[in-house]
Amino acid sequence: MAFDLDAYLERIEWAGDLRPIHATLAGLLDAHMSHIPFENLDVLLGRGVRLDLESVQDKLVGARRGGYCFEHGTLFAVALEAIGFEPARHTARVVVVAPREASPRAHMFLTVPLAEGRFVVDPGFGSLAPRVPVPLVEGMDVSVGTDTHWMSRDGGLWVLRTQAPDRATDCWVSAVEDDNLIDFEVGNHFTATHPGSPFVNRIMLRALTDDGRVSVMNRDVTIRRGAESQTMQLPDRAALRALLVEHFGFDLPEVEGIRVPTVDEWR
Repeated sequence: MAFDLDAYLERIEWAGDLRPIHATLAGLLDAHMSHIPFENLDVLLGRGVRLDLESVQDKLVGARRGGYCFEHGTLFAVALEAIGFEPARHTARVVVVAPREASPRAHMFLTVPLAEGRFVVDPGFGSLAPRVPVPLVEGMDVSVGTDTHWMSRDGGLWVLRTQAPDRATDCWVSAVEDDNLIDFEVGNHFTATHPGSPFVNRIMLRALTDDGRVSVMNRDVTIRRGAESQTMQLPDRAALRALLVEHFGFDLPEVEGIRVPTVDEWR
């Protein structure tokens, strides 16, 4: 299946410059993340996740759904290539919660070479994803609103870091090697099927708004506007469906029967 660039640009509402330069990359990344949410609902619904171009394009563009890192990375890389960029695809170990020795290479991100240098772009990292390209340079931070990200060296590895309210947080660790497409299929299979995968056990959602974001972890919802945030708890699956319509841009009736292993009353 051929990639439909026009449909993708309409999906992310991008009518700006298409020259392969930094301003275009930054604008496309922000538009992609602003219009295509992060979500793992198909995993919890037992549908699995496919990474072939037809499946990813049909879901994230045609059906106006969201996805997780492998879907975002696959779609964004193909879009960048269609415009004239030369993205490289990489795997990483997520270390936000688990130590690196216990974390599989089950995250996908991209790097893009430009005249100004090489930049990390990571539209599928959920609530901690940087909204702008991050220079692949030790300690050179970039900020959007209250979010700040930078890359650090740790021996032969690179670490994506972000500033939390009270401390710096390590996001993922990678050798930033060019991985083979089969490596993403392996990581995706683990992420979508392994009983120990967080994506198999929890609802994880993120949608960006004009002044912040909406994040969901199981029943807990955080709505952030600038530096202010409010929290609430979803009382039932019907409320989850309504939240998707209001903040995520799609209706998914099947979530009224979703099974979430870590939410006792929703099993």
